[in-house]
Amino acid sequence: MTGAVAILGAGVVGAGWAARFALMGWTVRVFDPDPEAAGRVAAVLDNARRALPGLSDRPLPAEGAVIQAATISQAVSGADWIQESVLERLDLKRTLYQKVQEHAADEAIIASSTAGFTPTALYGQSARRCQILVAHPFNPVYLLPLVELVVAEDTPGWALDRAHEVLRGIGMMPLPVRREIDGHIADRLMEAVWREALWLVHDGVATTAEIDDAVRMGFGLNWAQMGPFESALLAGGAAGVDEVVSRIGPGLDLPRTHLTEMPEATEALARTVAEQTGAQAGDRPLEELEQVRDKNLVAVLRALKWAGWGAGAHLRGFDARLDGGEIDLAGPIRTVARTVPLDWTDYNGHMTEPRYMQVFSDATDRMMELVGCDAAYVAGGASFFTAESHIRHLAEARVGDALRVESLCLGAGGRKMHLFHRLFSDGREIATGEALLVHVSLETRQASEPGPDVARRMSEIASAHATLPRPEGIGRAVGQKPG
Repeated sequence: MTGAVAILGAGVVGAGWAARFALMGWTVRVFDPDPEAAGRVAAVLDNARRALPGLSDRPLPAEGAVIQAATISQAVSGADWIQESVLERLDLKRTLYQKVQEHAADEAIIASSTAGFTPTALYGQSARRCQILVAHPFNPVYLLPLVELVVAEDTPGWALDRAHEVLRGIGMMPLPVRREIDGHIADRLMEAVWREALWLVHDGVATTAEIDDAVRMGFGLNWAQMGPFESALLAGGAAGVDEVVSRIGPGLDLPRTHLTEMPEATEALARTVAEQTGAQAGDRPLEELEQVRDKNLVAVLRALKWAGWGAGAHLRGFDARLDGGEIDLAGPIRTVARTVPLDWTDYNGHMTEPRYMQVFSDATDRMMELVGCDAAYVAGGASFFTAESHIRHLAEARVGDALRVESLCLGAGGRKMHLFHRLFSDGREIATGEALLVHVSLETRQASEPGPDVARRMSEIASAHATLPRPEGIGRAVGQKPG
């Protein structure tokens, strides 16, 4: 699903929403009277282009246009979704909604990025309460999938269904909050950690760098893929999570935390925090730190995707929704379409040799699926093994480059299938990969005849490709020159 979205307020969060919607194919209209807003959106969009497409192993929709609207009415007229990300001032938000509803369609969703207010608090004098809900994201919006979805008790079902459809369609994971509460879920948890962190700095127990290390080197890694309760399940071992809760319980009565207190936000405390965090950053500008953050997040998210766990399981599901389309055997088969992720490059700035192998391996896996050697077939005890392969590197690929593999079946008979893959980037052929596959029994680990359905499909594809032109490079030996 795509359409038109209005972004009201183009700070860090609003610009992040604009980038995510645009890269998912939506037309984006941004309204923010700040003269710096257009530049801010452009910078965030550049970061998103480098990072977001690399999370997916499938092609994203064609990027939508991003338009700077001169007025609120220009932004919201005809919009399917309206995302408000203005300052956390209740009076400002209520006044804005009244203005928006003068020009917005009755069926348009008005979603607030608010971290603290409830939908009921936001309504004010709004004429159409049913349009307004909370969709609270996390920074950077274009990478992190979580969005807390909060609705009032009287919100109609169509609005909630539409919200789920839109948010899932742009790759996010909507988390319904069971009832309205200030701060929702995640911010209440983060606020507790933030409060304790400020006390530790205030009392001279730890510096900002030491507190960050305590999180990122320890429990933060566990929480990134399991969360506190699932981590507690493992910590309890055979005794179970109830043992962990029983063990922790008495300690909660001890004066070890300041969970209900907040240190006074004095100038001295603010200066200490600013000096220490500045020392952590060194001389690196904010723009560089944002790119470091994105690169780290992509690496972590892709690792979780490989494991199929946590946010990675969500990314796998989104890829499955992006996949589809009929296969045309009249020409080379497009077996891979993706972009080069941030973690696929080396010290030279281009895609590393193992990643070329991975791309061609993915292409081969796709051809195996097309002949019927899918997960169910493999579970039945048979598969294809690569007996021989050869890769030619013809040109470079860099971060964010669009990759496309076109595959030919050069021959398929008996136990063998001969494939030739051509890797393209922006219209250039940058590599070829040739592979000879042998069908094997997974029980004996020896060559075996394929099942009748697989054999028939192999023959069908090979026959369709037999009349196609043979590209240069087939059968090339290592070191052999063209000609």
